[in-house]
Amino acid sequence: MKALIGKILWKARATFDPILIRICERNNFLSSFYYFLFSTKFWREHKAVLSGKKEHLRRANKDKSSVFTLIRNTHRLEKGLLMKPRRDIFAVDFIKETMDNFETLYSPSACSIGSQIKWSCDVLSAYFDATTSHPIIDTQRARFKKIVEINNGLAISAVPYHRVEAHKPVISFEEFYTLTKYRRSVRWFLAKKVPHDLVDKALLAAIQSPSACNRQPFEYRIIDSPSLLSTVANIPGGVRGYAHNIPMFVVVIGNLDAYFDERDRHVIYIDASLANMAFMFALETLGLSSCAINWPDVELFEKKMEKALNLTKWQRPIMCIAVGYPDPDGMVAFSEKRNLEEIRKYN
Repeated sequence: MKALIGKILWKARATFDPILIRICERNNFLSSFYYFLFSTKFWREHKAVLSGKKEHLRRANKDKSSVFTLIRNTHRLEKGLLMKPRRDIFAVDFIKETMDNFETLYSPSACSIGSQIKWSCDVLSAYFDATTSHPIIDTQRARFKKIVEINNGLAISAVPYHRVEAHKPVISFEEFYTLTKYRRSVRWFLAKKVPHDLVDKALLAAIQSPSACNRQPFEYRIIDSPSLLSTVANIPGGVRGYAHNIPMFVVVIGNLDAYFDERDRHVIYIDASLANMAFMFALETLGLSSCAINWPDVELFEKKMEKALNLTKWQRPIMCIAVGYPDPDGMVAFSEKRNLEEIRKYN
């Protein structure tokens, strides 16, 4: 009886859904009404976005310890410092918020070469040197000097700079284009362990990719432990027939706690995808290959991945990537790409 009712409801939905879509797509209210009453497709996203927003606001406003707020605001200060012409007074509306989080997160040990705390420290120092007197800025300037006085004049280096043409690597377009043509999704790998140091090198290249306000709202879960690998590699729907052959599985996770507003909810996908492409190109230069695995928003798969990786409420899987040494006997799909004229329009 239960199966029969379910079948009847499914048929009714299939019959009336096209009608409901035509009616409800007419404006924002009706569209929201449709997804409120007739579809649960966005419910998980709603919950994840709100959970991330709650966590972000807690850290930024209550605990004053949001590294994402500090990174975003430091980048905003950088943009002010490199403006032409540069203004004598800027960032008045967010410099206190920046200092609130900087004071909580700063320590001499955290301010090591190459750390984002040092970058924030350097940019703040340059900012306070560049700005003229203003009541709000002066208060925060004195606060900054008091916080970092124990640093004994740490050299400023991580600030906006002029690129040096002599440092530009000699890579021709033809060489780069050859790499893009050579890289294809590899699904057949050798039974050979993937060295972690090579993956780390590829990730070093990946994290140089652009990211909105430099927040880099993603992380890479690298899985090669046999038991966990067997579980996770079989979750996506697009790995049938070759999952058993994957020696390393990478799950790219988006962190929605990087954002204070729903407007940024899609940036996890944009920023992570920029990094992922650089990661896959870098792997090829190291003798490794990869396969980007489709990750549609399927609730069953999401729940399985969430459980397997112990994700928080505000974390979402973005992409899965198989990594390994390519099997020379394995073939790759030709995958002809669209014609340039079909995807490009000037102006």
